[in-house]
Amino acid sequence: ICRLLRTTMAIAWKEIQIYFTTPTAYIIGAMFLIYAGIMFVLDITGQSPEASVRSFILPTSTFFILLSPLLTMRLLAEEQKLGTLELLLTAPVRDWEVVVGKYLASVVILVATLALTAYYVIMIYSFGNPDTGPLLSAYLGVVPYGAAALSVGLLASSLSSNQLVSSVVGMGTLLILTFIDELGSRLSGIPAEILSNISMRSHFSDFVRGIIDTGNIVYYISIIAIFLFLTIRSVETRRWR
Repeated sequence: ICRLLRTTMAIAWKEIQIYFTTPTAYIIGAMFLIYAGIMFVLDITGQSPEASVRSFILPTSTFFILLSPLLTMRLLAEEQKLGTLELLLTAPVRDWEVVVGKYLASVVILVATLALTAYYVIMIYSFGNPDTGPLLSAYLGVVPYGAAALSVGLLASSLSSNQLVSSVVGMGTLLILTFIDELGSRLSGIPAEILSNISMRSHFSDFVRGIIDTGNIVYYISIIAIFLFLTIRSVETRRWR
């Protein structure tokens, strides 16, 4: 078990170093922070300013539709394009170690980006008296939400050697998973309930309101497990190509 963990962490550490030595992570992180900042300023300067993170956490969660595929599009697509994925798979490394290692690297970058929004939290506490409960629950929810979105992007990256194609597939899939509840709102009965439960967005709103429902956490963990499983199977098929 220790050897497996060392291998996975070694792959993750290598990818993290690549993230920080290329402009991609910095550009994507800057885009996210600028968008979050705009949402924050619009809220505190509005007619009914609110001392909470809801103003930027809730709208920026949909930014993961763009953020996650951009963070993950390189991880497997570039390896396929350069032919290094085949070399990696012939090494004494298991497929799941490659997938999980690369996935963990993207999660670290996501968490690091989210950590930078602490500046807005400090400002809220400096000029207001926010309720700490919803603030903590919002961050507790946005991490698994983003991690689930990254797993979708990683699967898309495994399907093509073209990074642009991978990012488009990832964005399209996330668009469906995010806004499918809109279709459900136009239906009734069991179909409406099913579509609402599938939606990633509908499971996030409780966290922003300060409600921590284990069912929502299980949902995001399930999304992560399903898409990582599919990614591993996608990588395994390359052995037979």
